[in-house]
Amino acid sequence: MPSHDNTPGQNHQEPVYLPVPFPKAPPKQPRFPALRAWWDTAWEENGVLHNMWEDVLRAPEVGFRHMAPWIRAVVMVAGVSFVALMAKAAGDVVLQALHQLLTAVPKVQVGVDTSNGVFAVVDQPVRTYIAQHMAGLAVEGSTVYTLWQLTGIVGLVLGYLSRNNGVRALWTAWGAATVWMVWTATPDTSRSVAVGLAVLAWTFLSAFAMRGLTLRRVARPVEVNVRPEIYVPVPPPAAPDDQHDGCPCQH
Repeated sequence: MPSHDNTPGQNHQEPVYLPVPFPKAPPKQPRFPALRAWWDTAWEENGVLHNMWEDVLRAPEVGFRHMAPWIRAVVMVAGVSFVALMAKAAGDVVLQALHQLLTAVPKVQVGVDTSNGVFAVVDQPVRTYIAQHMAGLAVEGSTVYTLWQLTGIVGLVLGYLSRNNGVRALWTAWGAATVWMVWTATPDTSRSVAVGLAVLAWTFLSAFAMRGLTLRRVARPVEVNVRPEIYVPVPPPAAPDDQHDGCPCQH
């Protein structure tokens, strides 16, 4: 039997499609919910941030000694950091000033015999030694010679005034280095005499730089606390009685 679905003129009802409801999106969760919860709890009464804020407000009243320990720690760390930065800046300024001072020193003819007299016995070998060992260094020989003289003067003066063991060690090292340079740069024919004069001069100046130095051990008085003994006389034992409790003793 033929189908009449495609017959022209026949009413054909199209299917009706009902709208399908879409599921609603879940409510958007706040970002970092744990962090928000902790923040709200911390600012409540007796919370961590609330107590810290109370400590900050109370710090000017109680003073540094009685303020909260964490505030003192923060203040001390900040103070130490500030002092370290200032020391670094001051060190850079001092080094820059020292560099300018050394570069402004008149050029010294190192390696040339410009001194005379007994001082030349020590001074000329030092100049010669510095001139022979300056190859490849970024500093000039005149600057090294000026530093050598400045080190000796500082060790002598500060050793006499301060009696500091560190300054005395500086003076000792300077004298040993000077004697070594004299020994190395002096010709063999006059080496012993030059070294002897250098040692004598350094020993004579050491009487001032090492003033007050002694190798004896300082004896310190020891305080001994002696407690006096208290003598308590002990009564002698009582003589035995012939009667006890009113009853005659039986012998």
